[in-house]
Amino acid sequence: MVSSHQVSSVHHRDHTAADNHDLIQVRGARENNLKGVSLDLPKRRLTVFTGVSGSGKSSLVFDTIAAESRRLIDETYTAFIQSFMPSLARPDVDALSNLSAAIIVDQERMGANPRSTVGTATDAHTMLRIMFSRIGVPHVGPAYAFSFNRAEGMCPQCEGLGKASEIDVDALVDRELSLNEGAIKVPGFAVDSWQWQVMSGSGLYDPAVKLKDFTPEQWDDLLHKPATKLKYGTNNFTYEGLVPKVRRSYLGKDRESMQPSARAFADRALKLDVCPSCGGSRLNEAARSARIDGLNIAECSAMQINDLAGFVRGVGDPGVGPVLEGLLSTLDSLVEIGLGYLSLDRESGTLSGGEAQRVKMVRHLNSSLTDVTYVFDEPTAGLHPHDIQRMNNLLLQLRDKGNTVLVVEHKPETIVIADHVVDLGPGAGTAGGQLCYAGDLDGLRASGTLTGRYLGHRVRLREHVRKPTGQLPIAGATLHNLRNVSVDIPLGVLTVVTGVAGSGKSSLIHGYVAGREGMVVADQSPIRGSRRSNPATYTGLLDPIRAAFAKANGVKPGLFSANSEGACPACKGIGLIYTDLAMMAGVASVCEECEGKRFTPEVLTYTLRGKNISEVLDMPVAEAGEFFTTGQARTILERLSAVGLGYLGLGQPLTTLSGGERQRLKLAIHMAKNGTTYVLDEPTTGLHLADVDQLLGLLDRLVEDGNTVIVIEHHQAVMAHADWIIDLGPGAGHDGGQVVFSGTPGELVETGTSLTAIHLRDYVGRG
Repeated sequence: MVSSHQVSSVHHRDHTAADNHDLIQVRGARENNLKGVSLDLPKRRLTVFTGVSGSGKSSLVFDTIAAESRRLIDETYTAFIQSFMPSLARPDVDALSNLSAAIIVDQERMGANPRSTVGTATDAHTMLRIMFSRIGVPHVGPAYAFSFNRAEGMCPQCEGLGKASEIDVDALVDRELSLNEGAIKVPGFAVDSWQWQVMSGSGLYDPAVKLKDFTPEQWDDLLHKPATKLKYGTNNFTYEGLVPKVRRSYLGKDRESMQPSARAFADRALKLDVCPSCGGSRLNEAARSARIDGLNIAECSAMQINDLAGFVRGVGDPGVGPVLEGLLSTLDSLVEIGLGYLSLDRESGTLSGGEAQRVKMVRHLNSSLTDVTYVFDEPTAGLHPHDIQRMNNLLLQLRDKGNTVLVVEHKPETIVIADHVVDLGPGAGTAGGQLCYAGDLDGLRASGTLTGRYLGHRVRLREHVRKPTGQLPIAGATLHNLRNVSVDIPLGVLTVVTGVAGSGKSSLIHGYVAGREGMVVADQSPIRGSRRSNPATYTGLLDPIRAAFAKANGVKPGLFSANSEGACPACKGIGLIYTDLAMMAGVASVCEECEGKRFTPEVLTYTLRGKNISEVLDMPVAEAGEFFTTGQARTILERLSAVGLGYLGLGQPLTTLSGGERQRLKLAIHMAKNGTTYVLDEPTTGLHLADVDQLLGLLDRLVEDGNTVIVIEHHQAVMAHADWIIDLGPGAGHDGGQVVFSGTPGELVETGTSLTAIHLRDYVGRG
């Protein structure tokens, strides 16, 4: 173990000739689990941060360096502007010197705004609009006449969304019943409720008559009558048909914020179909009429980006030279980064985390800014080994433009291109937060740290693959780019589904396997309501903990729930005060009333074996496992440790978890069920090479307990360890969508010709 002081002093000797302004200097960083970390980072170089999950990489890179850069930039604004901005707390660090403006390029999804597309997010659509406004025939008008987000260009029927909402009448009512028998299925219209009384007492129809026997006029009044003043007894009230009422109450509302019953109803009753007026293109007739070489702007936006780049190359009109150049540069960057299979009209909210990160990256590649610090969070997530090389080239391109590039990464293919490596650890959570190594790659290999030892580690092919117990057939799959795919997935073994990004893996598994009976899908999607939720509430662990506290103190269990009567009234038991800002991301600050402890002072006086409820919820899973050694609590904690989450705090808000951590948490909940088919989507995301070994052990355990495990994965260690591989390709988008190999990893290495075969052969040393 090298102390941070030793590393720091060695580093100073490396840079004796260098001016200190060429170093970002971090002194005494203590954010989250960091234990006073001090180090120097070379500017205008590529630095990769490594270490096991929970070792402190994000705390150092995002919560210390990037957070302080953002705070300092905010401080340059006038007091008036700052009054509208969140006040950001200074990170817990003694000193930070020579920071430059930091831009974070993370894997957060790009928001589900239906008006945001790949084209709008990269500015490619803006350049396409300028091109059509200048040389499209017939001439329609300026560039905004081609924008679906402006009144001048949008389709008047769907207002530029490309989708029109249809209401399914049979989800609103049961025609076989009368109103008195509960014919209305809309939430809030139960028999004798006020809304039901308004309908049944309207005098427009008889509430005792079955709906199927209504006259056409009565049926129309029930469903479609516009808001009308009516008299009911001595009262005046407004009557409105069910369809306009449901449209007003549910359409345009954010479904995530609805009650579960209302959300389920909206999902059943409101069907979004392609707008019949614009055919889903979002644009009005005038915008669709202008053409260049036979294509209109909607057809260009719907093309695969690699095809669109070819089309734009052929335009060659000198009148739009600079615009063509800018557009081609963006399209070529998207192709280069492995996103050529997307189209510009693809909604941003439908991109995976890895795809979203790469789209943001293209935006920055074409930026004129230099001497910026770019911060990346696992940029290889979702990338096949074939695509990682392209990502590496882009990181080096950003560096060569004169920028400082900081990358949190686990894949050895990216670690080896670093100018400088920082390794944190040695363990996770309270066992991490120390600097284990800082220096060049050769030094890391020789350092004896966990990362250094694992850099050359290779998982070998299985000597004996397990025999399937049956087959799960898929026949004639055509979703998205799948080309009539038929394939059998073996049951009772570990199957890896792989292929380059965009080859059709997710379409095949999520489209044809995940929805079947008895499937457990553990993916990386956000967990609903996760601001209030934490690992203890989500796994059910809080119930035995509350019961233990209640029994020990002779009080009600409800006191020990932060969502109930024991909660701090100021923050309602969240421990944080959230300020939602209209124009920017919201910000959370620690509640001053309870100092983040979440409970009232009275509740904190009750203890269990010397600890109060707040102290217990602050424990990492591994420590809690030593505190709760029996019963249901022990079982849940053992499962959390088994999926590699021993470092996670019991009370840590789920909003702070990475995609990989959310996936492993979902897996822990379902692990008790045997005879199950598990579908895992890139479970190695966020895992150190040493943690991948632990994951492989867990997958083996699931299979040996009689389960089927299907993993969508690019990591060669998982491929090598599989019993069966299904490889999709050969390329992405319309160049993919076919099964190019189905068999054992050994057969793929021996006889395969796909990109996966080439990389796996190389990985297992048979290349």
